[in-house]
Amino acid sequence: MSDLRGRLGTVNASNDDIGALSAEFETACVRALLDEWKTLNASHFRRRMRPPMIALEDSETRLGCWSGRERTIRMARRLVLGRPWRVVVEVLKHEMAHQYVDEVLRIQGEAAHGESFRRLCAELAIDARATGLPDAGGEAEQDRVLGRVAKLLALAQSPNLHEAELAMQEAQRLMLRYNLDAATAGTRRAFGFRQLGTPTGRVQAPERMLGAILCTHFFVEAIWVTVYEPRLGTRGSVLEVSGTEANLALAEYVHGFLLHTSERLWREHKRQHGIRSDRARRSFLVGVMRGFLDKLGADRTVQQAEGLVWVGDRDLRRYYDARYPRRQSVSHSRISSTGAYRDGQSAGRGIVLHKPITPHAGNQGRLLGAGAGR
Repeated sequence: MSDLRGRLGTVNASNDDIGALSAEFETACVRALLDEWKTLNASHFRRRMRPPMIALEDSETRLGCWSGRERTIRMARRLVLGRPWRVVVEVLKHEMAHQYVDEVLRIQGEAAHGESFRRLCAELAIDARATGLPDAGGEAEQDRVLGRVAKLLALAQSPNLHEAELAMQEAQRLMLRYNLDAATAGTRRAFGFRQLGTPTGRVQAPERMLGAILCTHFFVEAIWVTVYEPRLGTRGSVLEVSGTEANLALAEYVHGFLLHTSERLWREHKRQHGIRSDRARRSFLVGVMRGFLDKLGADRTVQQAEGLVWVGDRDLRRYYDARYPRRQSVSHSRISSTGAYRDGQSAGRGIVLHKPITPHAGNQGRLLGAGAGR
């Protein structure tokens, strides 16, 4: 038997919540976990395993457990009810790796988290640690760089547009240099992932454009993934980004900033033009994202002239390919160049990425939290 132990005190589910699990609710959760198991068995393990029993348990000390004797994966109820679904799936992956080592590789005489298990997890981009919840982990250098970026983005709040633009460009240049140095240093880096925003039933064009901005200019890989909402019994799509901890923190900040700022620009556009309906909202928001993407592209051209040329991160790409071995590209209809789109594009070109000097409520103590663009 092998298990994944963690600090379940951090899982936000009360005893009343746990006790309120109905048989119908628990059956739905187990069915969703089995669906995830089947998907992962096909994408990561080449369908070489047989489905196990999956059960929920009232454990205070462990997140998940694989029992070869019972052919059962047990998941803590507190985990399933109290944490985001992405965390639940990462714990499930960990236990599936134990199942694979036990039933497919048939390794005997090794510790549960021994060499074979760690090698398999490295190949499949699975968190192999025996304690804690999945996390990329922080490093002193990353914290130092993020601190400098946060200060520059605070300077970009300046009412002097020229000073604000220079501060934002210097923040971009700093992250570019940091990533160029890290990608060419040859040292091993830790990659992780985050899910940004809240799950939605249908992904809209502005959100897809925002994902493209993060991939193109903020040193992460992005993909839309399906997640299960245990309390609602529904599924939705959410943007998941992969990268180093520093890049994930910046991508999360940019994501929140642009969503907030684009909606603010739309409200201002409606007020200025006496528009009452939201019929043109989507075209305007896509235009905003397109305009900001154009602006970042122009800044990248200047950086290339300075010899700062970004050609991608091979190590991150390997992590991304291992984490999502089977993915599908989907084509989408183009947004026509309407007046609302062009107005949004013009507004997007004027956006200056900045960090409020005074932290917002709920954002204290974070270098780059989901701030608001004012």
